[in-house]
Amino acid sequence: MTSSSDQIVIIGGGFSGAMAAARLAERGVTSTLIDAGGDFGLGVAYSTPFDGHLLNVRSNRMSAVEDRPGDFVDWLGLNHPDRADPEGFAPRRLYGLYVQDRLRAVEASHPGRVTRVQGCAGVIEGKTVLLDDGRRVSGRAIVLATGNPAPRTASADSRRIIADPWAPSALDGIRGDDRVAIIGTGLTMVDMAVWLKARGWRGPLFALSRRGLGPRAHHDHPEAPLPVLPELADGPASARLSAARRLAKQGQWRALMEGLRPVTGDLWRAADAATRARWVRHLRPFWDVHRHRIAPAIAAEIQALADAGRLTVTAGRVVSVAPAGDGVTLTFRPKGATVTESVAADWLIDCTGPGHDPARDPLTGPLISTGRARLDPLRLGLDLDDSGRVLTADGTPDPTLMVLGPPARATFWETVAVPDIRKRIEVLAGTLAE
Repeated sequence: MTSSSDQIVIIGGGFSGAMAAARLAERGVTSTLIDAGGDFGLGVAYSTPFDGHLLNVRSNRMSAVEDRPGDFVDWLGLNHPDRADPEGFAPRRLYGLYVQDRLRAVEASHPGRVTRVQGCAGVIEGKTVLLDDGRRVSGRAIVLATGNPAPRTASADSRRIIADPWAPSALDGIRGDDRVAIIGTGLTMVDMAVWLKARGWRGPLFALSRRGLGPRAHHDHPEAPLPVLPELADGPASARLSAARRLAKQGQWRALMEGLRPVTGDLWRAADAATRARWVRHLRPFWDVHRHRIAPAIAAEIQALADAGRLTVTAGRVVSVAPAGDGVTLTFRPKGATVTESVAADWLIDCTGPGHDPARDPLTGPLISTGRARLDPLRLGLDLDDSGRVLTADGTPDPTLMVLGPPARATFWETVAVPDIRKRIEVLAGTLAE
């Protein structure tokens, strides 16, 4: 179908893929952008139609272009001046429109540099992507920018179990006083709670996760970052944790997180596999809720639900999820308990987060089994070099296969938020332009 010995083939048309295609075009590189849904630039993150779903980062940090920090705020000023507060948290829907506008503008100013293809990538053979409908797209290199996969529920054999809360019309069946249970207490749980409330739902919500932790809130105003002292950046992991806790107890945890943010990726890459394993096993849940904070207005809504007795957050492990009449029974073991408890609900929503398993993924699984790619030591994702190139089974970088965005977390850790992804886009664009 589409073939060029000089173009780049990008799989995934969400923020990462679309903005990579735009930046490559500005660098004189031609690309074909493949997206299954055809909503180029949105992905799951920015496809929500609900304006109550706000960005988790202030607008003045959300430019899609590394060397133009005010780009998003300027766009808001021209198109939605009522939302143009640089320190505010704009609706994610508007951010999706901004990303789409940037992609269209680059296509107009660099005609022929970006080709859009709607289709589902099924197999990668050499430098060719085979789509599920038989079409083939070839180039000199392939970029995997597939975003976060949908969650996987332990049991989804009931229409009352919502396995993918972001699927179209997923919440349409929930009415009035329906009882809702949610597995997972992170950002997706927050999104579902505020969305259900806005849709007129008035019932109770029971949310369960292993530690019962929920996202913390941003302060009303930005806090200046604390300098990263040597005791935070070097030495045994236990000593670094103790230093961080001392600062947090002084009420400076937001400033501490702001100070760590620019260097987190460097600290992750400098750590050996054993240290990384300890961080992931013991600290990751606590890191995530402090690092990926929510807008103050959203935090207030969640607190109001809790104060009204409508939201109950519990720490525990799922034992089973089973249909029960015209509803669902969630059986779990509370943290520290030896006996199980059960909750009856009209609906259960899986908000456990992405179901990462590259070895079983139909696109990346064959790459691993044939030795063209390998998993990182912790099996968090594909192993990459510092440029984002996939490492083969023997550790050799493959210059024809690169990874961008959330799937690159195993190597770079900070690859989910826009400020981090746009930095990776610059590295990728520089590598491919050369």
